[in-house]
Amino acid sequence: MSVKGDKCVCVTGGSGFIGSWLVHFLLEQGYTVHATVMDLKNENETKHLMAMDGAADRVKLFQMDLLDPSSVLAPIKGTLGVFHLASPLTAEKDPEDLLVKPAVEGTLKVLRAAKECGVKRVVLTSSSSAIAPNPHWPIDAVLTEESWADVDTFKKHNVWYPVSKILAEQAAWNFSEKEGLDVVTICPGLVLGPVLPPKVYGSVQLFIYILKGIQVPMESLYIGCVDVRDVAKAMILLHENPSAKGRHLCEEAITRFSDLVNKICDLYPEYQIKRIEEDRQPWLVRADNPSKKLMDLGLEFSPMETIIKDTVDSLKSKGCI
Repeated sequence: MSVKGDKCVCVTGGSGFIGSWLVHFLLEQGYTVHATVMDLKNENETKHLMAMDGAADRVKLFQMDLLDPSSVLAPIKGTLGVFHLASPLTAEKDPEDLLVKPAVEGTLKVLRAAKECGVKRVVLTSSSSAIAPNPHWPIDAVLTEESWADVDTFKKHNVWYPVSKILAEQAAWNFSEKEGLDVVTICPGLVLGPVLPPKVYGSVQLFIYILKGIQVPMESLYIGCVDVRDVAKAMILLHENPSAKGRHLCEEAITRFSDLVNKICDLYPEYQIKRIEEDRQPWLVRADNPSKKLMDLGLEFSPMETIIKDTVDSLKSKGCI
C-alpha cells in the first residue's frame, strides 16, 4: 500500500456514515486528514474518528457551517484535495430553505474555498437520485451517467433530498466550467454496510424500517445499492486518478427496490419483512456492472447479498435490531 504522508486532504462531513469510512481508508493509506463535523463538542461526531489508528497524529477536526464562508475555508487551507460529503439529509419544514439552500450554497462555498486555496481536485458526493428517474430517458435503455433526474418530478411529490443533490451537482459543474476547478462527482445508490459512527441514520435507518416490516416508499428513488466501504474506496480512486473525469455512478448493480426487499426477506425470514409482490418500477432496466467507469479504475464491488449480511451484522453488534 502506497504511503502518502506528505499529502493532506479535507473531508467535509467526516463524521458521517460514508465520511467515517473515508477517513479510515485515508488514514490507512498514509494521508493527513482535515475532517469537518457539525459540533466539536458532540462525542457522537468526534470520538470514533479520533479513535482510529493514526488519527492522533494525522486527523484534525474542524467545526463547519456550510453557510459560513470562514468556517468552510479553515479546513480546506493547506490541503491538496477536497472530498465534499457534508449536506443536509432532511428538513421537517421549509425544505427549500433548510435543505436545498445549504446543499447548493454550501457546495459553492466549498468550491470557492478550494479554488482560493489551490486545491488540485474536488470529489463531490452526489447521488443516484440525481440520475433517475428521468422521464426523458429512452425506454428499455440501461441508465448511465448521461442521465439527469427530473427536478420537477421530485418537487411535485414533495421529495426534497434528491432536489438538493441534483441542484448542488449542477451548480458544481457550472462552477467548474466557469472557474476551471477540477471537479469529479460520485453518484452512489442506496448506501449500506457496516456503521462506524455510534448513531444510525439515513439509508441504514431505512434498512431498519424494512427489517421491521415498515413500508418504505423508495420506488421513485432506488436504482441499486452499494457497500459504504466501496463508496469510500471509489472516492479515493477518483482523487488519485487524474484520468477520471465527469460523473461516476456507484453501485454494484442496477436493481429494483423489490429485488432488495425480497432478497432481505429470503436471507432473514425471522424478521417481519413485507415482501413486495407488485413490481412498481417497470421503467427501470436491471443491469450488472453499471459502474464501469469506477471498475476501470480498479474498484471491485461487493454483491448485494454480502452488503445485506454485513449491514445486519453491524446493526446487531450495535444493538439496533
